[in-house]
Amino acid sequence: MAQRILYFLWSVRRCPPLPAASRFCSSKPTDLSLPPENPENESLVENLSSMGVDLESARRRQPGVLRRHLTNEEGLALFLRSKGAEPETIASIISRFPRSITRTCPHLEERWTLWRNVFQSDREVVGILTRSPESFFRSSDNKNLEQNIVFLMSLGITRKDLHRLLTTAPRTFSNSVELNQNMVELLRDVCARLGGNDPQTFTRTIISRNLYIFIRSTNRISANVDLLKRNLNLSNSEALGLFQSHGAQILDLSHESLKRNLESLRRKLGSLGCGADHFKAMILNYSYVLFMSSERLNQKLDCLLEAGVRAEQVVLKPKVLDFSLVSIRQRLIRLNQLGYDFQKSGIAVLDSSKKRFNAKLARLGSREE
Repeated sequence: MAQRILYFLWSVRRCPPLPAASRFCSSKPTDLSLPPENPENESLVENLSSMGVDLESARRRQPGVLRRHLTNEEGLALFLRSKGAEPETIASIISRFPRSITRTCPHLEERWTLWRNVFQSDREVVGILTRSPESFFRSSDNKNLEQNIVFLMSLGITRKDLHRLLTTAPRTFSNSVELNQNMVELLRDVCARLGGNDPQTFTRTIISRNLYIFIRSTNRISANVDLLKRNLNLSNSEALGLFQSHGAQILDLSHESLKRNLESLRRKLGSLGCGADHFKAMILNYSYVLFMSSERLNQKLDCLLEAGVRAEQVVLKPKVLDFSLVSIRQRLIRLNQLGYDFQKSGIAVLDSSKKRFNAKLARLGSREE
């Protein structure tokens, strides 16, 4: 691990020197913090327009950028073209994240080198910028980015997960290292409180399963852990298993939403004759049900019950609730046409893939004939 981190740092320091004349400006430098009532920089607007930038989009997203007198749109364009980006791609990046034109060429070179220690090619980085310019340009602190990458690598986070974090939750790398360390310490403490003997693996698993964990507050995560353990009456081993599997993602929910959804599910199952054990089993089987609004959950359950499915069957196979209400209804209609008996044959067919579902229908149809 130490060798990996040393190699990473060495490769960043090997970044080649940049030519002094790599800075391009839309006009002469003046004050960077002009008041918002100032008019737009006309020469900048003309320059961006000639590059194909969607000015209306830029105004909606970050209007203050168009009032700046010191920008680097031409330098940015040259830099991205040197990495393989097409003019249309560059225009789209600026349209969706105008602040990108405020980054200097030395800053861009340094940041690109940091990213290339995670990604395999320039083309891959260009592809990510095309989809999500914010992930690359949001933060201007390269030192903080480097420190966060080194910290996450020290936890044993794989390059694949670093890749996913940078593209899916880039705010992780805008956090101070200390803030991210606080989250790691909390997760290790949760593992210890639940009797776990491998806090490193516990922490790494949760990060891998919940990429947004670092952009949530430690108070939210801690409160949600306690709420789930208490409401479901989980043993330590059950809680460890839940949080290291699909349960890691429900730690994302706001505390009030989680509390409300838990209570809604408990009431609905209670009205169907299900007790505390059914309630607990359903969440242990498929915690994603807690992301569902009470209205949508009730509609799906009612639809299944009207078709002859028992509540206990849904508790044991709750993934059926992951399908849209329209898909559930369509499948029920087609199965009903073939005289399918859910009490006799179960409901596994309902949460199968489209290909398997159609194959099952074909077999049932041939039997009918």
